Amino acid sequence: MKDVRVASVQFNHRANDKPYNLSVIKRYVEKAAKLDVKIIVFPEMCVTGYWHVSKLSESEVLALSEFVPQGETCQTLLAMSTKYKISIGAGLIEIDDTGKLYNSYIMAMPDGRLTKHRKLHTFVSKYMASGNEYTVFNTPHGCRVGILICWDNNLVENTRITALKGADILVAPHQTGGCNSRSPNAMGLIDTQLWYNRKQNLEAIRKEMQGQKGREWLMRWLPSRAHDNGMFLIFSNGVGVDMDEVRTGNAMILNAYGQIIAETDSVDDDMVIADLKARELDMCTGRRWIRGRRPELYQPLTTKGGELSPFHARFSKEKID
Repeated sequence: MKDVRVASVQFNHRANDKPYNLSVIKRYVEKAAKLDVKIIVFPEMCVTGYWHVSKLSESEVLALSEFVPQGETCQTLLAMSTKYKISIGAGLIEIDDTGKLYNSYIMAMPDGRLTKHRKLHTFVSKYMASGNEYTVFNTPHGCRVGILICWDNNLVENTRITALKGADILVAPHQTGGCNSRSPNAMGLIDTQLWYNRKQNLEAIRKEMQGQKGREWLMRWLPSRAHDNGMFLIFSNGVGVDMDEVRTGNAMILNAYGQIIAETDSVDDDMVIADLKARELDMCTGRRWIRGRRPELYQPLTTKGGELSPFHARFSKEKID
């Protein structure tokens, strides 16, 4: 890996408003390019909007979808990437040749290539399928990147496999925080009025976003994904009201030791930038641990044991025996 400057963006997308959401992406790409950023990461499904999709009919979801890479959004981001010489990651709804719909994330690169990842654990809509492949690829910037979307990152097996496939950097786009987690010890709903009234009482909404419903919850697990697997991690997230939930932002970049090297506590759109130093990978703890693996012991990881679908795993109170 070569040293590389990266950026993570949080922004409050507009549901069903691709032109607006792409205008926000363009604004941050232009700003990042002037600061010599080589990879910029935007949130999950930020082009189409996210949580409102849970209420859409199949025809309405279809209307939002695009082919990859032929679709207008992909072509727009490829042109932007070429113009500004920066790799751009953003999320949308993909439709394939058979009519299947996916929560997908694309990375448009300045050499004209475009890579996509289909979310492995999709639950936002019953009309959308889950992907079945890991996504790790070389970039023009001398680094190897893996992509996992939101809930994909919650399963430790996914991050470990991404690392084993050689990822130096894990791109982790989200729409999270302020969710009804159905657990008293994890996330919880945030009153949407706190965000709408943020100019009158900024500290009230910031306290929620930085507390257990946002940053404190992330700190229980996010750094371990970087540390335990020896990867840099770029966390991008929505911010503000998303239908009836409040996304908590907290855009951040972590090094391969799980240490935060850039983050924001803004309650509005924002961007953070960090320089990733290749030398930190050489003897980081996670890579040393991986070299000590004993794969012959891990067969139980591939044995089925009452797993649920992504939707039921996310929302059901059922327990695995």
